Amino acid sequence: MSREMSELTPPTFRDVLLARRRIAPHLDPTPIFRSPLLDNMMGFPMYLKCENLQPTGAFKVRGGINLISVMQDCIGEKGVITASSGNHGQSIAYAGRTFGVRAVVHVPERTDPIKIRAIEGLGAEVQARGRDYDEAREMAEERAEAEGFYYVHTGNEPLLIAGVGTLALELMEVVPDLDVLFTAIGSGTCATGAGLVAKTINPDLRLIGVQAEGADAVYRSWCDGQLHQLPEINTEAEGLATRVAFELPVSMLRELLDDFVLVSDEQMRREMGTLMEMAHLVAEEAGAAAFAAAREMADELQGKRVAAVVSGGNINLDKLRAAVLG
Repeated sequence: MSREMSELTPPTFRDVLLARRRIAPHLDPTPIFRSPLLDNMMGFPMYLKCENLQPTGAFKVRGGINLISVMQDCIGEKGVITASSGNHGQSIAYAGRTFGVRAVVHVPERTDPIKIRAIEGLGAEVQARGRDYDEAREMAEERAEAEGFYYVHTGNEPLLIAGVGTLALELMEVVPDLDVLFTAIGSGTCATGAGLVAKTINPDLRLIGVQAEGADAVYRSWCDGQLHQLPEINTEAEGLATRVAFELPVSMLRELLDDFVLVSDEQMRREMGTLMEMAHLVAEEAGAAAFAAAREMADELQGKRVAAVVSGGNINLDKLRAAVLG
């Protein structure tokens, strides 16, 4: 069982407010951080929304809590099944443990072991299936149909998007006069949820999505309105490593985004080091993508109040050492 395409109505601002009420007993607001060193380097006030400090290390847990809290009575004994490159899987595992729902997560065969251990540590069953996230997703969809699991799609799910939107409520309450917001895009839940809220509160805010150069299916879809599927991707940013664009987030992004920026793995790794040195924040490649784009566009952002979502901090020591030491 899963959502039918006919049910994919975009969430509303009211849905995000309801999600905040559901999430509040389970998750504390994350910090909004400013560093004088970063402000001086960028030349403008630079706000970092620290979703890397969530209990699962990434923003996605907001969506997982919201979805399972609403759907728990409809899930049934079999439980939920989903696919993930790591952070979404932790989200569903965390929510499953919170509400007593069995969770099964398919991950790509080359998933970082630290993310697999984290998902298992939260009580979910992990199975390595497929060469990448999208193959793992297709196998999870087939298994859900055959065995009767409730299937959670990482992108085409309004409850996930509404849950993630709560991060922007927290941000806009602290910085209501924000001018520009950068968010990373994998499947698109962060940019759509945050953009829905930020644009409702301030229609003049400039929303900028950020994707990996080597996995740009959503960017291509945003440009021409067609849902693109890439034969291969080339990025080490696991949270952005999607070959396929999904209908609901793409339709929302085409309404919400003012601009779309592609960043290289080299840029993300460099800014992982910057965030560590100047803000004392640990970010994985995908977690640093939004800040990397802001750094690239710094000259044209002078005089603005700018925020970037640091969307994830799940990284092993070898990758972190390589990013910091170059």
